[in-house]
Amino acid sequence: MASTRRLTAILAADVAGYSRLMGADEEGTLAALKVIWRDLSNPKIKEHHGRTVKTTGDGLLVEFGSVVDAVRCAVDVQREMAARNAEVPSERRIEFRIGINLGDIIKDRGDIFGDGVNIAARLEALAEPGSICVSRVVRDQVRDKLAVTFEDLGDQQVKNIARPVRVYAILGADESAARAASEPGAAPLALPDKPSLAVLPFQNMSGDPEQEYFADGMVEEITTAIARLPWLFVIARNSAFTYKGRAVDVKQVAQELGVRYVLEGSVRKGGNRVRITGQLIDTTTGAHIWADRFDGSLDDIFELQDQVASSVAGAIEPKLLLAEMERASRKAAGNLGAYDLYLRAWSQYHKFTETSLEAGISLAFEALRADPSCGAAAGLIGWSRMTQAVQGWGSLSSDQVAEAARLASQALETGRDDPDALWMAAISRAMFAGDHATAKDAVDRALTLNPNSAYAWMARGYVAALHGQLDPATEAFQRAMRLSPLDPLGWLFLGGMCVAHLMAGHFEEGVDWADRALRVLPRWSVIIRYKAIGCAHLGRTEEAQECARALLEFQPGFTISGWRTTYGAKALLPEGLALAEDGMRKAGLPEE
Repeated sequence: MASTRRLTAILAADVAGYSRLMGADEEGTLAALKVIWRDLSNPKIKEHHGRTVKTTGDGLLVEFGSVVDAVRCAVDVQREMAARNAEVPSERRIEFRIGINLGDIIKDRGDIFGDGVNIAARLEALAEPGSICVSRVVRDQVRDKLAVTFEDLGDQQVKNIARPVRVYAILGADESAARAASEPGAAPLALPDKPSLAVLPFQNMSGDPEQEYFADGMVEEITTAIARLPWLFVIARNSAFTYKGRAVDVKQVAQELGVRYVLEGSVRKGGNRVRITGQLIDTTTGAHIWADRFDGSLDDIFELQDQVASSVAGAIEPKLLLAEMERASRKAAGNLGAYDLYLRAWSQYHKFTETSLEAGISLAFEALRADPSCGAAAGLIGWSRMTQAVQGWGSLSSDQVAEAARLASQALETGRDDPDALWMAAISRAMFAGDHATAKDAVDRALTLNPNSAYAWMARGYVAALHGQLDPATEAFQRAMRLSPLDPLGWLFLGGMCVAHLMAGHFEEGVDWADRALRVLPRWSVIIRYKAIGCAHLGRTEEAQECARALLEFQPGFTISGWRTTYGAKALLPEGLALAEDGMRKAGLPEE
C-alpha cells in the first residue's frame, strides 16, 4: 500500500519514571497499567474520536482528526489520573507526560512518520509528570475553544528538529485557579470571556459517612455533563473540591475561582431512597436562576447518578442561556463581542415575531463579521430563515435561500465542535437543501458532543418527523421535554410531536399535541395549519374551518398552491405533502 501524507493532530504519551516503577514492582506496575489502558486511556481516545497508532510498554502514539479533540482527550486523561493518584503514595504513582502537535505526517502500513510525529514526541519529553506540553500551532487552534490556560515555556531546541519549537504547558482550570488563589494578596480572578460555572461539593445531609462517595460521584457526573457545553467555562472537579466540608460564601468562591455562576446542592438518604437537590446561583447578583430536586432509588446507584446528571445539565442550559441573554442586553453597544451579539440574536428569536426574527438575523450577521468562525451565529441565521419560510413571514429570495444553505455548510465546518451550531445547521440543510443525510449526521454529532442538549434532540425529532418516522421522532421530542421540561422554547417540542403524529396519520394525537403547543404560543401559524389538517381528516369540519380562518388572519394571502412552493412543503415526503394538501382543502383553505 502506498504511503499517504496529511495534516493530523498527534498525541504522544509515556509513563514518567517507568523504569523505576518496574524495578520496584514489575508485576504490580504492569497490572496497574493494563487497568489504566482498559478503563481510562482507550475509552477516552474512542470518546474523542482518536486512533491509537501504536503502543509501547510505557507509552502510546495517537492521531486525531481534530486538534480540539486531542487536547480534550489529554486534559480528561490527566485530570482522571490526578484523581486516581490522590490517595497513592508519590513513589508508587503512575503519571503520564503528554505532548501534542499539529503537523504534516506520512502514513504507511498503519504507522505514521515525519516531523509532526517527532515534535509531538519531543514535547512529551519536555512535559512534567502529570502535565501536557503543546506546540504553538496547537495553542493557537484551541486557545479560544477550551477552558484551559497556557504557560509559555519559550523556544526550545529539540533533538533532530532544525528550528527551535515554541512550547506551551497546559494549565487546567483547576491548576490556574489554584495558582492565582494561592498567591498572597491575590486579586479576584477575572471572569473569562465565556460564561463560567463551578459545581461545588454537595452536602451529605444523611449523617452517614458511607454516603460521601455517592454525593461526590454525583457532583463528578454533573460536572462532566455540564462541561460538554462548549460555550461554558466549567471549573474542574479538583479545584471545586477544595471547598468540600467548608461553609462557603458563594460570592467568595466566585472571586477565588473566577466564575459567574455556582451550582450547589445536597444529598439526603432515607432507607433505600435518596433525594438530591440543586440550585444555580448568579454570584454577581445573588439571584437563584434555577432550583429543583430529584428522588430515586439506590438499587442502581450509577443509573441514578446518570439520570440526575443528565436532568440537571439539560435543565440548567436554557436557564443559563436566558441569564446570559439578559446580561448581554445590559451591555453597552460598544462593548459587544461576537458572543454577546449572538446572545442578543437568540434573544430576538425567543420573541418569535416577524420583526424580531429579522432583527435577530441582522445581529447574527454582526456576530459573524466580528468573528467569522462563530459557527453558532451562522447556524442561527439558517435556523431563523427556516422559521421565516415555514411561518410565511415574507418571501425569501433565491439569494437569501442560497445564503442560508451556504451558512449552514459554514456552520457545519466552523462549528464542528459546537452542538448548537450543528443542530441549527442540520435543520437548515434538511429544509433548504433537502440534504437529510447530512442533517442526520450533524444532529448525531451534536448529540455525541452533548447528549443532554434538549435542542439537539428536538432537531433529531424534526428531521425524523419530516420523513414520517414516528417512533424515532416522538422518542426524540420526549427526550427533549424530559431534559428541559420548563424550556422557554418548549412549544417547539410540543409542535414537533404534533407534526410527527400527523405525518404518520395519527390525527387524534396530532391535534391533541397541536392544542398543547397553541396554548403556549397561540400565534404559531405553522401549528394552526397542522391542526386544521388533522381536524379535517378527523371529520371535525367546523373546528378545521375555524383553524383555517385563524390561519388567514395571520397570513392573509395564504393559498395551497403558494404553500406548495415553500420550503416547509418541499421538506415533506410526497405522501406527507399529499396528506397535508388534502387536509387543507377539506378545511376550506383557498387553492389559489
